[in-house]
Amino acid sequence: MDETTKTLSRRNFLRASAAAMTAATGVPALKGLVSTGHAAAPAVQAGPISDHYTACDMCFNRCGMIARVQNGRVIKLDPNPKFLKSRGMLCARGNAATAHIYDPDRLKHPLLRKGARGEGKWQRISWDQALDHIAEQFERIADKYTRCGVMFSPGSDMQSQFLIRFAEVFGSYNITSHETLCLLSNHRAYLDTFGETPYPDVLYTKYIIVAGANPYEAIITPDTIDLMEARKNGCKMVVLDPRYTKTAALADEWYPIRPHTDMAFFLALAHVIIHEGLYDREFADEMLFGLDELREHVRKYTPEWAAGETGIPAEDIRRIARELAAAAPTAMVYTGRRTSDYEDSSQIRRSMAIVNALLANWDRPGGILASREVGVRAPYFDIPWYDDNPDDRIDHGMAPGLIHHEGSFKLMRDAIIKEEPYPIKGWFTFKTNFMQTAANRNKTIEMLDHLDFIVNADIAMSDTAWYSDLLLPSPSFLERNDPVSALQGSSACACAIWRDAVVPAMYESRDMRYICTELSKRLGFPETFDFTIDQYREWQLASIPEAAQAIREDGVYYNPSKVYGIYFDVPLKTQAQKIELYNQRYANMGLDPMPTYKPPRQEEGKLRLVVGRTAFFTHSNTNNALLIEFEEENTLWIHPKTAEGMGFRDGERVFVTSDAARVELALKFFEGIEKETVYMTTGFGALSPGQRLVHNRGASIAEVLEDHVDYISGNMAMHETFVTVSRKVG
Repeated sequence: MDETTKTLSRRNFLRASAAAMTAATGVPALKGLVSTGHAAAPAVQAGPISDHYTACDMCFNRCGMIARVQNGRVIKLDPNPKFLKSRGMLCARGNAATAHIYDPDRLKHPLLRKGARGEGKWQRISWDQALDHIAEQFERIADKYTRCGVMFSPGSDMQSQFLIRFAEVFGSYNITSHETLCLLSNHRAYLDTFGETPYPDVLYTKYIIVAGANPYEAIITPDTIDLMEARKNGCKMVVLDPRYTKTAALADEWYPIRPHTDMAFFLALAHVIIHEGLYDREFADEMLFGLDELREHVRKYTPEWAAGETGIPAEDIRRIARELAAAAPTAMVYTGRRTSDYEDSSQIRRSMAIVNALLANWDRPGGILASREVGVRAPYFDIPWYDDNPDDRIDHGMAPGLIHHEGSFKLMRDAIIKEEPYPIKGWFTFKTNFMQTAANRNKTIEMLDHLDFIVNADIAMSDTAWYSDLLLPSPSFLERNDPVSALQGSSACACAIWRDAVVPAMYESRDMRYICTELSKRLGFPETFDFTIDQYREWQLASIPEAAQAIREDGVYYNPSKVYGIYFDVPLKTQAQKIELYNQRYANMGLDPMPTYKPPRQEEGKLRLVVGRTAFFTHSNTNNALLIEFEEENTLWIHPKTAEGMGFRDGERVFVTSDAARVELALKFFEGIEKETVYMTTGFGALSPGQRLVHNRGASIAEVLEDHVDYISGNMAMHETFVTVSRKVG
């Protein structure tokens, strides 16, 4: 690592982060942090310290924080003790946001590409020149290819709603986001079972099965903190994961389940619960649709059968089913978040949702909860009609359960390369980095070859920015005024927040509202963005006018809306108006109306590569001077017996080869990984020299992953790649 970046030792940073965590339990450690935790900021200077409520942006959780500002610089970030969603906690990533704002690799000016894409030749231009150029290119593409010829990819950001508003008024249906690489199959499964995507009431549950999730590292608030508290209160935790994760390490029972056999386990649980009569009959009569069909469906899925598929003993499967049912309804299969795993991930998640339904835990304490009322509204705007536009989005009809407003990046990319059913020639990306997060990086580069114009707005030179034509420098979340955002916090809260700039925007950075406002003037629809941020917030909070004062005073507004029993006398939003164990819509579409198990694909002499998250990186955001010290270069986790059987040594550099690409990195022997599975961390092997901490360091998992897709939702399927591992010669 560049020595100039080492402004805080790992020991001190860990101490600062750990101290911030104690805020959740009321330990008075914050005062000391002001003098010791100034992270990447320069040496402390004289001057008063001012405090500002804001919300973190280092991941998607948006935890409440207080920015301490001195002499116009953010010197420290502390948790907002009044913020219930994160239980007054701020994790290592949040603490490291000082390195984010003062990152020397930040984009500073609009840049126009002058050489070939990826060559790194740029010309500094003014904002007016940049905006004029974008408007000119968008008009040219719209005239030749229709307005749907431009694709928009907003990131997980509070200002993304402005880019979506702009895209819809401009006239493109082709909007997609990172969510299509993450959680759509889980959303699809629960929408098709319960009628909406639920939130797990982890704090009050007494028994939880965590399958393919790692909440102690891939932090989700309040789940991560609530799971620690629930464990203190006697909650039993069973973890299924081919990796011995931090969550597995703290579980009562960990099973290194064979990859892609989770559905077998959950169908066997359903078999035991139904055939031993362990479910709530009154709840079943009132709320379940298709129980008789499910009873027949799971008859063959016995624990003895599942043991042969999963590697989990039949007596353990049967015992877990009985224990789970005994703890019901305060028991659950954890719903998790990222579910971009397999080609049948929607059906795998349906099998988990069905077990939750059999536990009668819907809309009850310790179970899975419906969304609560927050009261934040989306301001109305007119969407014009363009006669020459195609009938639908480019990926329409390519997956039967496509979530329309998200689409599928994988399917859109394929369509752009084929230029069918119509061409897309422009791409506007904002705070997304598909080059490092979407499987098969080479195919993403191939897609770029079919695009005439790519504009990227971001805070740093990501790989996607590096391959763009025009770069717009964005301010960090601490330098701008954001609209209101509604957040769901399980039983902890349903709340609303906004952000005000705590320091002025650095360099020539401009936020997305400014960009959309100026472009709308140039493209002939200025009225769409003819508002101030205060007016926009007022529209959003029209039904809860008291919220504005609460946000100003505490950094957050809580809606005292109903937590449990929301659907007590309201029909569910499914076709049957009940929980659909048997999905009628699937049957009508020719899909399996109930999850049907198919044995996992295997390839002789190859290992399955899986994706996972850490507690210190969010997706590909690894270029952070503080967080990189937790893992300076990624390695390939492999079981020692597997590696030794192939003649490898621990730490040896190897080639990892799939049908997509070959990458090089070092081996890490780890007994806590299933013997047919390997793993590496996301966010290394960057192509962009602007990511200097990870440029050409380690290997990019996005490069070696093959691009498979969940056949129902269109979600990317990240665990379908088989690789060979070979010795690096020379």
